[in-house]
Amino acid sequence: MLTTRQKAKIIKTVAIHDKDTGSPEVQISILSKKIEELASHLKKHNKDNHSRRGLLAMVADRQTHLNYLKKKNPKRYVSIAKKLELKVK
Repeated sequence: MLTTRQKAKIIKTVAIHDKDTGSPEVQISILSKKIEELASHLKKHNKDNHSRRGLLAMVADRQTHLNYLKKKNPKRYVSIAKKLELKVK
């Protein structure tokens, strides 16, 4: 789980404007952090299938946001991919 401070820090690094909480960049970065934390959890608890299902849903959701951003604004897509060290297709 992300704490409020962690989430605020993530939002601050990628936000487009001061009160930005819903842009694709913010959503992608929050999902990426949650995915990292859940992946480390699953390395310790490899039989936790409920969490694995949640992880797959988060990965699919992040991919949907990335595809949207790639279609609407390729420059922002490339910048967020570089910032989060994601593979660009």
